[in-house]
Amino acid sequence: MTTAIAVTGPELVLPPPDALTPSAVVLRPPESQPLEAAIADLATLLDQQGYLIALYPAASPPELVRRLHTMRAVLESDRIALLPLDLPPLAVAVLARQLRQLSVADFSPGVLACAARLLTHYVYAGAQLASVARLDRVHVGMGAHLRSWVPGAQFGVLTHPAPHLVAVGRDDPPAAPGFTTQLTVASGQAHTEWVTGTLAAAWRVSGVQEVPLPAESARWWGTSRVTEFAAAIPDPTVLYQLVASVRREECHWCGLELIGDRCAFCSAPLLRDEEPRALTAPARPALAAR
Repeated sequence: MTTAIAVTGPELVLPPPDALTPSAVVLRPPESQPLEAAIADLATLLDQQGYLIALYPAASPPELVRRLHTMRAVLESDRIALLPLDLPPLAVAVLARQLRQLSVADFSPGVLACAARLLTHYVYAGAQLASVARLDRVHVGMGAHLRSWVPGAQFGVLTHPAPHLVAVGRDDPPAAPGFTTQLTVASGQAHTEWVTGTLAAAWRVSGVQEVPLPAESARWWGTSRVTEFAAAIPDPTVLYQLVASVRREECHWCGLELIGDRCAFCSAPLLRDEEPRALTAPARPALAAR
């Protein structure tokens, strides 16, 4: 069986970097598809693919999150992993593309789903904003709030891996990642020169790719005058080595492989040797060779 990667908007399906990388499945929001049709589509997808890993920003609208959990509950499927990510929309799209790259490798569904948490640590996400007046993702001092009212003011904001706010044209860019990255940029009603010029040069990125701005970005950042960016590892070989280097365990509840401290499919925590295990853990499902 194969593993499909799903996102919650068409703008989160970034162009594949090569001919081998599959596309992503788009799970449509409640206002655009009746629940019955969405459940039927998801059931068909599971029959065709086997497993599904759905990525979405943790700050998504509550009705969208309820829709995802309702579909999983109605189908009573343990082959659906719902992974909320504490990342802005474009960074979620970049991470989804990385999982799409890895989905053609020999990783089991459980390892692939758990890899999302691991690879999150290697994503640098932020934006260039014309105003931080409504920004609640990073602490904004009174001085920055006041500068938001100055015509032409621009701010550089890094939300992940550590919050950081700079004044464009006055402060140095945030510290660069300690590894090679590609910069993905999505522009709304804002300037892009600082991101594609100053930041890209300071971080010595291997390339810059411009894509459409996700629909949720304006709400996430508190303004439509935003240029969102995400820097991440582009080389699938490096991604593979990162994931493959982590010790694999077996989930005591559902039997899938996992890396880290929690199963991405059933949410059961990893039990240490001294902890009691489930009395009747189901047999580990057989995985077809790719």
